[in-house]
Amino acid sequence: MWQALPGERWTDRLAEAAATTAAGGRGALLVVPDQRDLDALHAACVALLGDEAVVALSAELGPAERYRRWLAVRRGQVRVVVGTRSAAFAPIAEPGLLVVWDDGDDLHAEPRAPYPHARDVLVLRAHAAGAALLVAGFARTAEAQLLVESGWAREVVAERAVVRAAMPRIGAVGEHDGQLARDPDARAARLPHVAFEAARAALGAGRPVLVQVPRSGYVPWLACGSCRETARCRHCAGPLGLRPGADGPALPHCRWCGRPDPAHRCGACGSRRLRAGVVGAGRTAEELGRAFPGTPVRASGGGAPVLAAVAARPAIVVATPGAEPVAEAGYGAALLLDAWALLSRPDLRVTEDALRRWCAAAALVVPHGAGGRVVVTADPALPVVQALVRWDVTGHAAAELAARAEVGFPPAVRMAAVEGPPDAVAAVVDAVLAELPGADVLGPVEVEPPPGPGHADELRERALLRVPRARGRALAGALHTAQAGRTARKAADPVRVRLDPAEIG
Repeated sequence: MWQALPGERWTDRLAEAAATTAAGGRGALLVVPDQRDLDALHAACVALLGDEAVVALSAELGPAERYRRWLAVRRGQVRVVVGTRSAAFAPIAEPGLLVVWDDGDDLHAEPRAPYPHARDVLVLRAHAAGAALLVAGFARTAEAQLLVESGWAREVVAERAVVRAAMPRIGAVGEHDGQLARDPDARAARLPHVAFEAARAALGAGRPVLVQVPRSGYVPWLACGSCRETARCRHCAGPLGLRPGADGPALPHCRWCGRPDPAHRCGACGSRRLRAGVVGAGRTAEELGRAFPGTPVRASGGGAPVLAAVAARPAIVVATPGAEPVAEAGYGAALLLDAWALLSRPDLRVTEDALRRWCAAAALVVPHGAGGRVVVTADPALPVVQALVRWDVTGHAAAELAARAEVGFPPAVRMAAVEGPPDAVAAVVDAVLAELPGADVLGPVEVEPPPGPGHADELRERALLRVPRARGRALAGALHTAQAGRTARKAADPVRVRLDPAEIG
């Protein structure tokens, strides 16, 4: 488990590991989350090994080219393979090194049954082939921490003095009384005074400023202007957003069924006033353009093209998580806005995902010795914010794993979510309990129907099945048998089954 240092060129380190493996006569397989990471890692590998010694596999390739490259890997003509999620199954000859970068990224999880995760596939392949496995990233997941604590894997981490020298100065809004005395509204403001100071200092030093905004668009959804309750459609209860009118100003429209609701009234307080529930990247870019006149503002992601890199000159770059471009000489500051939008999601992995996204942005900032600063607009008392301020990703992963073990959540246990119509869920749960009498059943509980027209009145439930990790394979087998029985009977109601789901928080 390798924790990369802030500012470290992780692509160069992984390319060096792959080149060393290839020089020893064995193959290397490196899996990254998205196409941008793939392009960067492929370029680093080509620089060391040459174009003929490296092959890239991704969904961007056409079927014919993808098959040609797959055959080259299968025949042992190429020893180093880089790719996205599906490349975890590449038939590399004599594997010596398997690598997954940023295993917490949800792009590593296959959204179609049987929902394999690239990290889990590589763990099994490394164990079966006797190859080395390297799980790398700026942050660490609870699943990776479990591999360390079980003794299956070892840590590759720098000493604290090295980490402190490499990291920028990271602070949270309202972290001390002096900051609140100068700016009493700091915790309520979206862009407090301390963030403006950090941005002005970086621009004055001739460096760009990175602004991370969790949501794309202009105003992704609306809330009541009086009680702040989410504005919902009167027809299907979907969230309201703004959509340009046919020949006039933007009007509230349902984001699920598409119906307009110009005369919306809040169901909680009766008010007709509406406000932006979340300000997206587009609106943020406009606001910063007015706040810093004369400074170019560039957008990356969130509907705008994803930038690969920005020049080493004063500019403001507004990016959604995962779309942050690399600055040629590093950013002078990073502003991590709307932290509550990341931390308020009903997701088991919400805190580790927020820390992963923040670390990825903060790692692009120059060290504190060169004036680098990071400001996160979140409560400084939150453990995840303290982990960011100290850059203690391993400690946060250990605490996260311990907390999940205490309440019986994955990966401390094996859990499966069974979701679908009530009768179908009950049938699958009963079939599993017939094979695993000791399995713990949580629920079922009613869940929201899938978004879109035609699903508003659909009744769906979710039940959770929980067993100790030692019985995880038995649980998977029982679920497979239950689903196979439904398929043989040609059951009409579809049931979705996922192991160790995130949406149970």
